[in-house]
Amino acid sequence: MSVNSMTTRTVPEEFDGVRRPLRGRDAELAFIKARLDALDRGEGGIIRVEGPAGIGRSRILAEAAAAARRRGTRVFEGAADPDEQFVPLGPLLDGVLAGKGPLSGAVRVRDLATTPGQRFWLLQELGDRLRETVRKGPLLVVLDDLQWCDDLALLTFHTLAAGLSSHAILWLVAVRSGSVPSGVRTTLDRIRQAGAHELALGALGDRATAQITEDVLGAPPDPDVLRVARRAEGVPQLLVELIGSLREDAAVTIANGMARLSAGPPAPRVLPSVVRRLDQLSDEARELVRTAAAMGGPVTVALLAELLGRSSAALITAVQESLDADLLAESGDRLAFRQDLIREAVEAGLPLRQALRRQTAGLQPGSVAFPVDRPGPSEGTAGPGVAAEADRLRTEAAELAATAPGPAAERSLKALELTTADAPERPRIIAETIPLLWQTGRAAQARELGAAALATGGLGPEDEALIRLALARLAVPFDFSEAVRQARAGAQLPGISVTARGRLLAMLAVGLSMSGEHAAAEQVAAEAWETAAAAGDRTAEATLTTVRSAVSFHRMDLTEAFRQAERSAALADALGVSTSLWVPEALWHALLSNTTGRTAQALAVADEGIRITREQGQTTATRMWLMTRSRIHLETGRLADARADAEAASAGTDDPGPGNLADVTLRYVMLRVAVHTGDRQTARAYAAEARRMRSDGAPVVRHFGTWMLALMADFEGRPDRAMAELDEVMTSPAADRPAYAGLIDPADAPVLVRLALRACRHERAAQAVALAEKRAVLNPELTFLAATAAHARGLLDNDLATLVRAVRLYEDCPRVLARASALEDAGRKLAATRKSEAGPYFETALALYARAGAERDVARVRWRLRAAGVRRRPSTSELSDAWPELTAAELRVVRLVARGLTNQQVAEHLSLSPHTVSSHLRRAFTKLDVTSRAELTRLVKHRDSGE
Repeated sequence: MSVNSMTTRTVPEEFDGVRRPLRGRDAELAFIKARLDALDRGEGGIIRVEGPAGIGRSRILAEAAAAARRRGTRVFEGAADPDEQFVPLGPLLDGVLAGKGPLSGAVRVRDLATTPGQRFWLLQELGDRLRETVRKGPLLVVLDDLQWCDDLALLTFHTLAAGLSSHAILWLVAVRSGSVPSGVRTTLDRIRQAGAHELALGALGDRATAQITEDVLGAPPDPDVLRVARRAEGVPQLLVELIGSLREDAAVTIANGMARLSAGPPAPRVLPSVVRRLDQLSDEARELVRTAAAMGGPVTVALLAELLGRSSAALITAVQESLDADLLAESGDRLAFRQDLIREAVEAGLPLRQALRRQTAGLQPGSVAFPVDRPGPSEGTAGPGVAAEADRLRTEAAELAATAPGPAAERSLKALELTTADAPERPRIIAETIPLLWQTGRAAQARELGAAALATGGLGPEDEALIRLALARLAVPFDFSEAVRQARAGAQLPGISVTARGRLLAMLAVGLSMSGEHAAAEQVAAEAWETAAAAGDRTAEATLTTVRSAVSFHRMDLTEAFRQAERSAALADALGVSTSLWVPEALWHALLSNTTGRTAQALAVADEGIRITREQGQTTATRMWLMTRSRIHLETGRLADARADAEAASAGTDDPGPGNLADVTLRYVMLRVAVHTGDRQTARAYAAEARRMRSDGAPVVRHFGTWMLALMADFEGRPDRAMAELDEVMTSPAADRPAYAGLIDPADAPVLVRLALRACRHERAAQAVALAEKRAVLNPELTFLAATAAHARGLLDNDLATLVRAVRLYEDCPRVLARASALEDAGRKLAATRKSEAGPYFETALALYARAGAERDVARVRWRLRAAGVRRRPSTSELSDAWPELTAAELRVVRLVARGLTNQQVAEHLSLSPHTVSSHLRRAFTKLDVTSRAELTRLVKHRDSGE
């Protein structure tokens, strides 16, 4: 499917291209009318239309779209296609880019859709464009045949619907009832929980059946014709095709104003919709359906296997395919056609139906193909064929896991379905499936699978250990305390293998380290090293090397911490586990690279991690890399990029727990960015998250929450409250206290000193300075730590020379905001006695803050300049007097857009990501109260001309 073309299909009530009145759906249309009325009032929402094949879902959607257009509502329509599921986001993009009046920025969206590695930016861009569209009036988005959507389209639909729930957008989606892929079922569950309205389309009644028959034939049906019509069982598509074929074959005559059969009951006939469904099947499934049709009634899989000369296990995929196509249905232990009319239509199209009839004549539909001495699957024991199929699926899953976790997860789940509850290999398959589900964004399903296995009981120690290991790995990003609990319980099981015990101990050490329980992590790691060495387990060694690095970091030996982090990352990469299964080596290495001043290296590692995991479809791993990169961007003063990554990582969350990794990355980042930009509403929202974090079971999460609340209190002008928040952390046991006395980032030592001095807590300020100086002494090669220590000391002693020394030390450091802060403090000290010398310090600080997008800091330094009597020339490197609403970064984007550049061209011109450009432009539109590029261009010309 091209993103430039629209998928179209004939709605069930059409025959020969003639659209006839919609019959029997008055209640459904009335409901949709009520929702369109609500949409006109600005109320959006989701309507899910569900029903079997041919029931009229597409017709309902078409009628709703037509009704919306008559009201003047803008409508985007898209439809998925079973033959083109490989096109990521295909149906959704068709809906918003094709047809009359496509979404604004269509070229940009299309470019992102066809560029590898841009999927997250595409999601953000779609959201921006929909928000822009809905400013002009309500919007109806129609998406048909959700069951055939690709995973990315499903994620995008759910994320956009949730993120834009407060806007006047009505999402109208249709999905086939019955068996659907697991990703579709998850999406349906999510929108149901979000309050989606549901329209379940059932079979039509006699009155509607008679009306449709009259519409097709041009006259009311007599009882005989009506009996034939009833064979469609109220399915509009089958009814129209059946009656239409009677008309085409002249099997009906009109006499005395009534439609009558010309010559008795009509023979079975081929129906176009059934032919289409058969054509969409694989050769194996099509052969199975045709054979079942020749049987004339319900049939067992065993009998079909015997007729086709294959094993029952070999037919599993074909059987599922025929069920998914709504051709067959399960009836007890047999397969039957959904309607007899479908069976007859299939049989009518068989070129060799007489031969098939002869082949099946000697077998009764209920006969069993298994020999009497071999029990079939229904007896609770999987036969050799089924077991072999399960083994094949497991092997394929293992081969695909590293590069295609989505298909691997589906194969592993299918293997699990083929395995009986008491099969000895079932626990191992569960342990294999859990990480695959987690990787593809189905963490909640993975946890439920493992929890159910543990709750069932009867597991051997080794099997239980492997399941708990999988659950511990799963929990590490979401719930540090749960990861510790699962790993500890598994490691304590008696009689488990040395390898399993070593990996459980390694995960326990990781969980304790990430939780902030440093002393316990070090103790467990020592035991784990011995166990891993005995097993010769290099994977556990890589993980434990990361723990060793974290221990060194806690001891403030950043040089040794980085050396160990590099070793663990290299080992993980050599083993091929850095991106295939989540382990902390690469993520930690990126964060520590930035902390030790290696920003370019850190960003390169993060960019590569995001690229690889996106290409492989590892949704959760991509989110984790985005969270990590958001921290790097924050600490290097790229506030817009930090916010963009944090927002992208927030999309489509499915955390089975509090989301501890998100707590210490994206939530922390969003609050810090809000404080620097003066965004009180966002700051308050994340301060509420921080209050929840204060009661978390993991010490490190409590510490993050505490520091966030302290920063928020300082932001609100309450330094006493800020220090009260920090008192508990700064007096906690040394073993679990953050390495920097309550700080998250060592560069924040001056922030803490300044805060303590404002609260008249001199002893706390002195404590922070002492730790900063100790850290600098322990790591003499890291200049930025020396700069931080000098900055903190200069504030404590109110000493200009020390502050100036800090400014000089910061010059070659990538910490833009820290350097700007030192310049501001030095300028503030000079302004008290030598105002003329303060100007250059303030000017440089102002330029750095502006470059970072720190609007609140910019405003403060501009005030200091005015207070110092410094007159400044207008500069495009910061906030412009003509554009007081915009940051310097936003203004640069606005001026380029006004020159006619696309978002992509602006991104290339400014060396920014497309999403950052989109974010700047969206905020500029809001601040300037404009709704189009044309309006923005006029405003730029007006202001920049000085009019």
